Amino acid sequence: MPRAEQHPAIVVTGLGAVTPYGWGVDRLWEGLRRGVTAIGPFSRFDNARHRTHVAAEVPLAEGPEPPPRLSLADRFAVAAAHEAVSRAGVDLSVCAERTGVFFGSSAGGMLEGEWFFDAHIHRGARHAKQGLVVSQQFNGPGDAVARALKVGGHVETISSACASSAMAIGAALQGLRRGDVDVAIAGGSDALCQLTYAGFNALRSVDETPSRPFRKDRLGLSLGEGAGVLVLERATDAAARGATPVAILAGEASTCDAHHMTAPHPEGIGASSAIRIALADAGLDASFVDFVNAHGTGTPLNDASEAAALHAVFGARTGSIPVTSTKALIGHLLGSAGAIEAVATVLCLARREVHPMPDDGAIEPELGLDLVLGAPRSLPDVRAAISTSLAFGGANAVVVFSRVDAA
Repeated sequence: MPRAEQHPAIVVTGLGAVTPYGWGVDRLWEGLRRGVTAIGPFSRFDNARHRTHVAAEVPLAEGPEPPPRLSLADRFAVAAAHEAVSRAGVDLSVCAERTGVFFGSSAGGMLEGEWFFDAHIHRGARHAKQGLVVSQQFNGPGDAVARALKVGGHVETISSACASSAMAIGAALQGLRRGDVDVAIAGGSDALCQLTYAGFNALRSVDETPSRPFRKDRLGLSLGEGAGVLVLERATDAAARGATPVAILAGEASTCDAHHMTAPHPEGIGASSAIRIALADAGLDASFVDFVNAHGTGTPLNDASEAAALHAVFGARTGSIPVTSTKALIGHLLGSAGAIEAVATVLCLARREVHPMPDDGAIEPELGLDLVLGAPRSLPDVRAAISTSLAFGGANAVVVFSRVDAA
């Protein structure tokens, strides 16, 4: 497989996840393979007065005892980070000053901020616990991970709507290539909150039933919550400590449509540019991409724009490349979407199969995509995959992963 010679190879050595399927990567993979959506009625907050009433929420009762003074998004982030580090088998105590945290989030501890505000307005200031707003800022989850892991290196949070954590993974890749850090904890975390739920509903972007990406009757997205984390290292460092890489993080890119505040460019110009640049960064020809984990929100405009971008990059081959969308199963995790979808993409690569979307609703033939529906798609010779994140404001981020043993 051709590779960009000027860059050291960066590998994924650990994965962590907290999703509506439960706590841990194993629960995520089990749910993805079943292809049954976790989107449905939820109780994170009272949604009776909202326009829609479905989302995908993390089952809190199954999780570990919550540490004090952490927001829900912080709690997801810390749990996923601990799992990823454990799976990587890396001793951070010997490289704490050379370990960096690169995180994405769009709301941080907004949910707890809403609780504080509600108590202050309806019950009085003395009933509003100030501890609820300790991690209200969107950099809360990444900072919580750095504290929990006792990391003393670079700590960075990117908040660029739905592209946040994909951009954070890209920043981690560049930091490792430059030698800024030796280990990167890269990911994202977000929790459901009324602000984002009401905002997307006000835009009429939320479907009243679970989202159906790329289907003819799609009406909008479904919101979700959770965290995804990857441990990234230079391949030489991982080999020196005897670690077994899960995949290669081969390339990344980000672009901007500069088109509209909320609507994507109809021809997917910014998205197609990001895909091309990411592949060039990876040193890979488009012919090496064997599946796509699409942004696939289920909104009419986004799906059409993304399909156009894929056709622009892959040409006549587009209709034969398997396409899936993790959002069809666990909802749109906003700032953490790119991270959990990166985890899902790596799992698919490692297990040589693409997870399905629910097989409901008619396919829109005009989009010309080969959707993976109902059951996993076996790909015994899979070499590389891309995961796309296309955000409000026209922000686009793409990460490229390849198998360690791909030839």
